[in-house]
Amino acid sequence: MVRMSDVVRGIVREKPADTAKDAAAPAAPAPPPSGPPAAPPRPRPAAAMPPPAPRVHVAEPRAVETAASLDALPIEDATPPESAEPLFAEIQLFLARVRELIRTGDEFPWSELERLIERAAAALARSSELFWTANNTAALAGVDYLAFHQARVAVLAMTIGASVGYDRARQVQLGIAGSLIDVGLWQVPEGLLRRLDALSLEEQTLYRSHPRLSVELIRRWSPPREGLVDAVLQHHEREQGQGFPQGLHGTAVSQDAKVLGLVDTYTGLTMPAPPRPRLRPHEAIREIVRTKHEAFPSQLVKALLSEISVFPPGTLVRLNTGEVGRVIAVNRNHPLRPRVEIVADGKGQRLAEPKSTDLADAPFLYITGAVAEGGR
Repeated sequence: MVRMSDVVRGIVREKPADTAKDAAAPAAPAPPPSGPPAAPPRPRPAAAMPPPAPRVHVAEPRAVETAASLDALPIEDATPPESAEPLFAEIQLFLARVRELIRTGDEFPWSELERLIERAAAALARSSELFWTANNTAALAGVDYLAFHQARVAVLAMTIGASVGYDRARQVQLGIAGSLIDVGLWQVPEGLLRRLDALSLEEQTLYRSHPRLSVELIRRWSPPREGLVDAVLQHHEREQGQGFPQGLHGTAVSQDAKVLGLVDTYTGLTMPAPPRPRLRPHEAIREIVRTKHEAFPSQLVKALLSEISVFPPGTLVRLNTGEVGRVIAVNRNHPLRPRVEIVADGKGQRLAEPKSTDLADAPFLYITGAVAEGGR
């Protein structure tokens, strides 16, 4: 790395000013002799004349090259990453306002939503903190379930999009669509979400209309990106044509809609509308994997698995030795072999000092299953 102090020292070393001054100065005259004056010296042949003093080369600093080399150096962004919890709370609060917009008919603040989602995309690029906050946290007090659910979908969908190669602009579009994926459900009776597994035929028809209702609202708000409409309309379509509202098959469904559909399913399983029971993340992943060939492209399921892991951070697991550990980090290349902090020995006795083990580096250790909180 080029340092400015080294450049300065280099210039000083290359320009010995004192030496040049001494070499150019004439010698002091000798004192006059005390005897009779000597005859004037005979001029020597030109060939015998001493050569002129060599010119001292003074190297000038190469300002242009130095500046170019400094510009080429990588500069680390010293800006601290945005805190995840306040940012996720801000997304929820914005979406809670969207429900009021439906009632009042006011203009939709697209630029505000876009800035908010761009901040989320930047936070996700720098750290996984926002991802895990959206994956694990509960709704803010006073924020209804749909605002919370859509905030989760937006953040998790952007993460999956990045995992399958989306650039920043496409991640932002996906996040905006995820934020509005279920706005149409604010126009159906709230009780439907609490008993999705026991709807009457008429209620099922009403529920299945919500993608169209969402698109009607979004079009009324004059969306800045047309891709939002297809992504929201098609997020309940499935690979074998068993989805709704159009019954499209895999090739006819947009990629954004497929990402949103997968994430919407995962979030609905892990944090459904109360009082429906929730699945733990690894249970939701297992449920999705079981139906991946029917509902979702395998590429997206693998991306979800690599991000969420069967055993996400915070999960208590039992090892084949009988020891109990808490997952503290996911190995994306080895989803079944995370890093764990062992908290209890094989007899169920809590360790005085937990010890960290990376199962990716311990071939003879493996997880046999998850452990309920408080279980042995």
